[in-house]
Amino acid sequence: MTTVYDQGARDRRAALRHPEKAHRPDNPVARKPDWIRVKAPMGQEYSQTEKIVREHGLHTVCEEAGCPNIGECWTHRHATMMIMGDTCTRACAFCNVKTGLPGGLDAAEPRRVGDAVARLGLKHVVVTSVDRDDLPDGGADHFAQTIHAIRVASPGTTVEVLTPDFLRKPGALDVVMAARPDVFNHNLETVPRLYLTIRPGARYYASLRLLDRAKELVADGFTKSGLMVGLGESREEIMQVMDDLRAAGVDFLTIGQYLQPTRKHAAVARFWTPDEFKALEAIARAKGFLMVSASPLTRSSYHADSDFAALKAARQSALATDGNSHD
Repeated sequence: MTTVYDQGARDRRAALRHPEKAHRPDNPVARKPDWIRVKAPMGQEYSQTEKIVREHGLHTVCEEAGCPNIGECWTHRHATMMIMGDTCTRACAFCNVKTGLPGGLDAAEPRRVGDAVARLGLKHVVVTSVDRDDLPDGGADHFAQTIHAIRVASPGTTVEVLTPDFLRKPGALDVVMAARPDVFNHNLETVPRLYLTIRPGARYYASLRLLDRAKELVADGFTKSGLMVGLGESREEIMQVMDDLRAAGVDFLTIGQYLQPTRKHAAVARFWTPDEFKALEAIARAKGFLMVSASPLTRSSYHADSDFAALKAARQSALATDGNSHD
């Protein structure tokens, strides 16, 4: 059986989601290599996860960003909550989340997220958001309220937040960290040279400082960041970013392959091979990260629950080793 995809229809949908990209020239969407294959979403557990998300009126980055791992994750009832609406105030060249002027915050959303986490029975949950440059605090208090609501509804669940950069929002990070998330995650996404074209609304060193400051505020907390490859970066540039992240005390690094959502998004410069990802993981571990996840399909919240358990174990091992070295 042959499946025919209507690229024109996809591009029309993209024009509605990304009006700021409509004037850009088309970038051909490269054929994915054999090592990038995912199973189609299906099965009872997938449907149950979808039902819970819908019943609670929530958005997930799994759907909004077109994550390739949604079938696997939702089958295991792992959904990454995306708070503060489905519309982002930024227009990154890689991202498939809708852009525009968002609506007001929903004061009941934190409670609904907490209830959904309890219904899903999650041991570990990742909460992310759109960028909300329109808000005085960038949505920091909404993050804090969501963390609190999860702790009330599901006390045994560990909470990982993947936040925007809160650029030019003084004190915003302090509010989030005061809520004591178990993991603070902020993705650098790419190398400094590519920020102007790939992440134009952000600033590399501001993002790096955010991660550094999160560690200063909660010294015993875990910090995490992620990179995409395939946008034209060099291996040497990636290694420099690794060094910058280690200097900021970041514990956990994720590296995945960029996949182009539509012809109006940034083109894939090349597909990194599984062996190249293994080499990047080995380099990152040698540089001192407690945890590294690097593969073509790695995303920030992919396997976040098992990775968090491994991260805690790695810290305990490192502390034990350090203690023994001082005996």
